[in-house]
Amino acid sequence: MYAPSNLARYGAVSVSTASPGRLLVMLYDAMFRFFREGMAAIEAGDRGRASERITRGHAILTELLSGLDHSQSPQLCTTLEGLYAFCMQTAIEAMIEQNSAKVASILKVLTPLREAWSTAVSQTETVAANATPALRKAG
Repeated sequence: MYAPSNLARYGAVSVSTASPGRLLVMLYDAMFRFFREGMAAIEAGDRGRASERITRGHAILTELLSGLDHSQSPQLCTTLEGLYAFCMQTAIEAMIEQNSAKVASILKVLTPLREAWSTAVSQTETVAANATPALRKAG
């Protein structure tokens, strides 16, 4: 088993060396983990932990929303704004009502988006990895 300090160092290195796309997928994964933990806490009757976990998921949604760059893809950003705002509002309602079904609905809405980002990042990384040897030969 790894010591907590070793895991923290590994996590810090993973984040500091990740591409922007990989960081986005990592944010989604963390957000999903927080929301799942919030659901479990609601179901266990642990209101404090549920609120803390859902708040952390909500904070990631806030960061995703604030990171949208309308100059790059205005239509996509407008769509994502609406989606993130809906999920943020649903997270607040879930926390107030202690309703795990509402948290589940957030995950249901965001899962296809997370999968699409993950696929796009993987494909981009594969193309970049395959192009790098050719670029070295040309240089």
